[in-house]
Amino acid sequence: APCATVNGLYGHARVALLGIKSGNCIDQTKRKRDGKQFRATLLHWSIPIPCSVHTSTSAAAMPPAGSLTADQLSFFEKNGYLVLESFSSAEEVQAMRDRMAQLVDGFDGADSSVFSTKDHRQLKDDYFFKSAENISFFFEEKAFGDDGCLRQPKELSINKVGHALHDHDPVFKKFAFSENISSLFSSLGYKRPAVIQSMYIFKQPGIGGEVVPHQDNTFLYTEPLSCTGLWLALEDATITNGCLWAIPGSHKNGLKRRMIRDENGTHFDRPSPLYDQKEFVPLEMKSGDFVVIHGDLVHQSFENLSPVSRHALSLHVVDMEGCKWSKDNWIQRKTAPEPLYVS
Repeated sequence: APCATVNGLYGHARVALLGIKSGNCIDQTKRKRDGKQFRATLLHWSIPIPCSVHTSTSAAAMPPAGSLTADQLSFFEKNGYLVLESFSSAEEVQAMRDRMAQLVDGFDGADSSVFSTKDHRQLKDDYFFKSAENISFFFEEKAFGDDGCLRQPKELSINKVGHALHDHDPVFKKFAFSENISSLFSSLGYKRPAVIQSMYIFKQPGIGGEVVPHQDNTFLYTEPLSCTGLWLALEDATITNGCLWAIPGSHKNGLKRRMIRDENGTHFDRPSPLYDQKEFVPLEMKSGDFVVIHGDLVHQSFENLSPVSRHALSLHVVDMEGCKWSKDNWIQRKTAPEPLYVS
């Protein structure tokens, strides 16, 4: 069976681990980057699968009717993204925000590391690789002071939580496996779509890190390409607090590079292209709005220097029918992902 003809995105933030910490303060080991000394920290925390969460693939339904109109599909094919206003209700958004607040409250920060979206060093940290099938916590690069301790409360210091919320938490699994999501991929022609990655992104006020220009297929590669990204605004996303920016139509120029995982960690197979910032357009969104992103679309977000956060949920979906998951992707699951449906 052929892969989906309209393929998609990989979502959000590039990661580079910078240090390891234990206890309340990061270890004083320092690394060099661009001639400057800095620290960073990535937190890993595993949560048992609640017994109420169904994890078998036997319940996978037939594909629902496609929800996208011909005009919407045409816009997506032309531009490489599609914004759907009021995709989720205020109640759905609040439920996800409340659930994440509970997870953060229960997180003790005993084991951690930090990452930067701008550092391109090889990823070697086992915690990062294991996050593919866990609920793990990642701090902002600027969350720590020179003494290695958090500058502010942990709930204002975490960059994101990932990468398997859709596997292990009932609130986020309910959204990921909803008919609204499935019907999108039915519209796009997917035969056996599966969420391969999920992230709750905080974009903290004052320290929310920059996400440099990238294509999602760089990180979540299949042959043929099939990754599509989904990004739900859980707060208003504006130019001021770090909304997404994209180059319309850039998905038509093909994939420019890949991130490869090998025995030494990860590395990019070629340097990042230089992009003209004048070509990017802002994707400002209200809470509850939703954007579908092609895997080859070039997109980014700037640092959040405002006093307002920009929470979002990001999912990345690939087709498991007729598309081969690369053995050198950073995500190498021990168990196959559960499909949204099987056609």
